[in-house]
Amino acid sequence: MSVIYSYFFLIIAVAFGTASNSFAKSSDGFTKLAPSLLSAITIILCMYALSNVMKNIPMGITYASFAGLCILATSVVGVIRYGQIPNLSSMLGMFLIIAGVLIVNLLGKTS
Repeated sequence: MSVIYSYFFLIIAVAFGTASNSFAKSSDGFTKLAPSLLSAITIILCMYALSNVMKNIPMGITYASFAGLCILATSVVGVIRYGQIPNLSSMLGMFLIIAGVLIVNLLGKTS
């Protein structure tokens, strides 16, 4: 598998991770069956996708990229689905996360 496919799997992992977070919110503390099951299924799929990313990209870089992108994507879902608007400090923090993910992936050593 090439590095391009690894980044494709990273995008899939972020999508499943974000979905899992959203389903966890909807599960009301895992008291609602359908969102609870969907959260569990999507986190398993997320971990499968992450394991494929780690075939070519070091674990630390994989997880840093995944965590940063998943935080941003989950925040966007929070705004759209739940009306949870971040304040200025939160937006600054997310900007720094984006900068960190870019630095890790573009300038970080991958071997």
